[in-house]
Amino acid sequence: VVKIYASGAQQSGSGSGIVLTDNGEILTNNHVVELAADGGKLAVSFNDGSTARATILGRDPLTDLAVIKADGVSGLNPASIGGSDTLAVGQQVIALGAPYGLESTVTTGIVSALNRPVTTQGASAGDPATIFPAIQTDAAINPGNSGGPLINLAGQVIGIDSAIKTTSSSAGSQSGSIGLGFAIPITDALPIVEQLRSGETPTHARIGVTVGDATDEVGLPDGALVGDVSSGSAADQAGLERGQVITKVDDAAIDNGDSLVAIVRSYRPGDTVRLTVTSSTADGTSTGPDKTVTLTLGSDAD
Repeated sequence: VVKIYASGAQQSGSGSGIVLTDNGEILTNNHVVELAADGGKLAVSFNDGSTARATILGRDPLTDLAVIKADGVSGLNPASIGGSDTLAVGQQVIALGAPYGLESTVTTGIVSALNRPVTTQGASAGDPATIFPAIQTDAAINPGNSGGPLINLAGQVIGIDSAIKTTSSSAGSQSGSIGLGFAIPITDALPIVEQLRSGETPTHARIGVTVGDATDEVGLPDGALVGDVSSGSAADQAGLERGQVITKVDDAAIDNGDSLVAIVRSYRPGDTVRLTVTSSTADGTSTGPDKTVTLTLGSDAD
């Protein structure tokens, strides 16, 4: 685990990173390094006290991921990468990083929830909102932990610490952990990471619809309400229509529009998914019997 320093024309900040290779490729969050993206400066400090300048190999604001390269280093110990698909609620986890600049900080907790839809926004003008199916944990995660690893008790990386829910802070100050931390699942992140390492433009799965929130008869969340269907998209080819409500993707329940976006982010273009769909009334209340629609996900590169 490393500490990352980024500075731009008017701002500076720090975060954490995960060593991927012995010659200095490092995984982190886009929001950690984006200050240095347009002519800024980027540096890394290691656990032995040494430092190195770094460059950005690739970054993806949509998934809040980035890969950087520390210059002139060798012999680093890469992190052991695990999998996030077999995580269970209640499983013990450990967060590592540099919260508030405090390097090599270790905190512990459990997996509080899985597939929690979390929305974040990059600092740069025009950055898209990032919605991801997060691992929720009560391990203390604070400003500066971003980009650092969430690991299991075997020492394997199972997530990238990325966001927290916190109470309001006074002007000019940062709020800290209240036991609601969120990490990007490593299994979902790896395909994007490999594209960034290779210098490719990242691709993301898409259904091809705009969505809102459906409700049940008492007004509670009850699925993703389909709005516009893009012509020729995966949704169009599968026969989805405006006003239908998506309540499941495979076995994952969909509570609202953000939930659908987050779950789709965990798939890759070309994957085949099974949607559970119902109809709705004019005011967006779900109604009618369920039916199953099989759909092959498209790509935002198309």
